[in-house]
Amino acid sequence: MKKAVAITAATLALFAAFPAAAQFAKPADAVKYRESAFKLMATHFGRINAMAQGKVPFDAKAAQANAEVLSVIAKLPWDAFPAGSNVGNTEAKPEVWSQPDKFKSGAQLLIDNVAKLDTAARAGNLDQIKAAAGEVGKSCKACHETYKKD
Repeated sequence: MKKAVAITAATLALFAAFPAAAQFAKPADAVKYRESAFKLMATHFGRINAMAQGKVPFDAKAAQANAEVLSVIAKLPWDAFPAGSNVGNTEAKPEVWSQPDKFKSGAQLLIDNVAKLDTAARAGNLDQIKAAAGEVGKSCKACHETYKKD
């Protein structure tokens, strides 16, 4: 499990090193990329949040592994909102492009909160993980309310 997480994190870090916007041949490719990144974020955060909420037993190693991957993934989707990528079945509202500074600020807040969650998970302290997970959840909710279609 650890090896798979490490390989996944390393692969994602490699992709994060390149500006995502330059990688998209078509606007629909950007939509697929960001949707995939968000699904991965939801999966790894969901595992940690389930522990934080007491829905599953706390496993410090699993929390740490998921937080490590999440800290890489949280940086990925934001460059996948280039101009002209509000196409197809995207769930992104037009405000993503009409309020780019505010959108980027919200993205950075999420990245910062995920970094705090990663630090808490590395410490293995459930109370710290609960607090940090709450802040990550607030970041997600704020962005969804403003920039995601229902």
